[in-house]
Amino acid sequence: MTLTTAAILTLPDFLAHWRGHRALTRRVIEAFPEDQLFAFTPAPPMRPFGQMAVELLFVGEMTLTGLSTGRWPEPDWASGPQDKAALLQGWDALTQRLETEFPGVTAEAFTRTHHLPWGEMPGWVAAIYAVDNEIHHRGQGYVYLRALGTEPPAFYER
Repeated sequence: MTLTTAAILTLPDFLAHWRGHRALTRRVIEAFPEDQLFAFTPAPPMRPFGQMAVELLFVGEMTLTGLSTGRWPEPDWASGPQDKAALLQGWDALTQRLETEFPGVTAEAFTRTHHLPWGEMPGWVAAIYAVDNEIHHRGQGYVYLRALGTEPPAFYER
C-alpha cells in the first residue's frame, strides 16, 4: 500500500510566512535609533544589530537567487549598507523581489540538493535556514532594543 499526503505548507504559504517575518524584522530595524543601529552592542564581541540585519539581507538575497536560478554565490559580507536608510532600502528591494520572483520558484527547487557556500543541502533546508536565522537575530535585536530603553514591536504581529 502506498500512502500519499498533501503538503502541509504550499509555496505560497511559505512565502506568506517568510514575508511576515521580514515585515516584523523591518519594524525592529526601524525601532533602532539611527546612531545605535550599527554601533550599539550590549556585550562585545557581539555584533551590532545593523550588522546582523545586513547578514539577514544577504542570506535572503542569496536564498531567493539560489532557489530561482540554482546559483548560490557567496555574498560579499563586508559590502552591505552602513546606515539605516540604505539598509531599509535594501530590505524593501528584496521584499519586492520576493513578491515578483518567488512565485516562479518550483517545488523541484525545494527538493533538489544545492551547493551553498557552507555546504550542500536541499532547497527547503536553505529556505527554512533563512527564516530561522532571521528569527534568531531578530531576537537579539529585541534584547538590544530593551537594553537601549526602547520597546520592541510585538513579536506576534507578523
